[in-house]
Amino acid sequence: MRLNQLEIESRVERLRAELHARKLDAVLLDECEATSYYFNFESSLNSYRGGLIPADGEPFFVLRSLDVAPMLESTWIEDVVGYPDWAEPSFEVAKKIRERGLDRARIGIDLTSHALTAQTFEALKRELPHVEFVDVDGLPMKSRKVKSPSEIEKLRKASAINDTAMREIVEATKLGFTEREAARLAADAFVRLGGDPGGPYGVITAGKGWDFLHGHLHDTPLQEGDVLHLELIPRFHGYSSRMMRCVVLGDISPELDALSRKMIELQDKQIAAMTPGALAKDVDHIMRQGSIDAGIRDNYTNITGYTLGYYSDLPRGSDFTWVFLPTSEWLLEAGMVFHMYTSGQGIAVSETVLVGPNGGERLTKMERRLFSSNKVES
Repeated sequence: MRLNQLEIESRVERLRAELHARKLDAVLLDECEATSYYFNFESSLNSYRGGLIPADGEPFFVLRSLDVAPMLESTWIEDVVGYPDWAEPSFEVAKKIRERGLDRARIGIDLTSHALTAQTFEALKRELPHVEFVDVDGLPMKSRKVKSPSEIEKLRKASAINDTAMREIVEATKLGFTEREAARLAADAFVRLGGDPGGPYGVITAGKGWDFLHGHLHDTPLQEGDVLHLELIPRFHGYSSRMMRCVVLGDISPELDALSRKMIELQDKQIAAMTPGALAKDVDHIMRQGSIDAGIRDNYTNITGYTLGYYSDLPRGSDFTWVFLPTSEWLLEAGMVFHMYTSGQGIAVSETVLVGPNGGERLTKMERRLFSSNKVES
């Protein structure tokens, strides 16, 4: 993730304002997305590592010695401490906290962090018996709610990559084509078009029912009447765009055509309703109840949208900090970005959507329709 100094300073100042409001002396950050967002660096969870940002004073970061040089190349902070691989990471983090005179401080800690195992948290508490650890309840993730102009620009670039890659795969789909071939085209296109190398390409599988969205990749040649489900998730500087389209092998039946048109109609209404101040559960209701009323789904147990932004390689596939459910009481704000998606009866459609002043703006621009291998329009 490449960011300018002013962007990072703004993030840190907002975080420090929150620390002062909560009467915290510092916060310990260790989640992959959080270390990227505030320190402009992330590393794997092979060994515990974390950074501390005080309410006042200079931050520091503690991690394996092997990773110190790569971090110093990208981060804005100067105090980066490495430990040898035979050291106990929680001891090294605690030692640095003591050196800073924070061994009796109120330190925020995120108990929703995937990086903070129960074992590590217990070790930190043993090493720092006089520190009052205070759960900040997902604050590092929630602080990323509204995207900055530079973040939105990265999402636009990722979405442009998505559009082109999807078009190439749709045009290549034919009888005998395999899901693995589609995955190869996706991985190649992402890198060739300027996206991040490595990482997941998305979900490519045969569409059946509504719960195929996390289906497996198969090597079976596609036959007449099969549906190839394509969800592509390219990233640009870590920022993830997501889009779903489906290709019918052969001609599209009138029933599938009508179903597809209705799904898109409902999602268009949902996207149009994504205005600043809209209640999330009301936006969700458009697709959820509309699908049931139209007979697309008998029930609707999954969310209809979730947060997009910077995504780490580890450890989750999607960010559910802000989701669309019947119980979602939060309000949309301009600058939020979501993956809005729906599925039913073997087909799906989705978009990367920015909350704009007058409703949702699709950052993914590809034509919204069900495609056929027999008739792929340019």
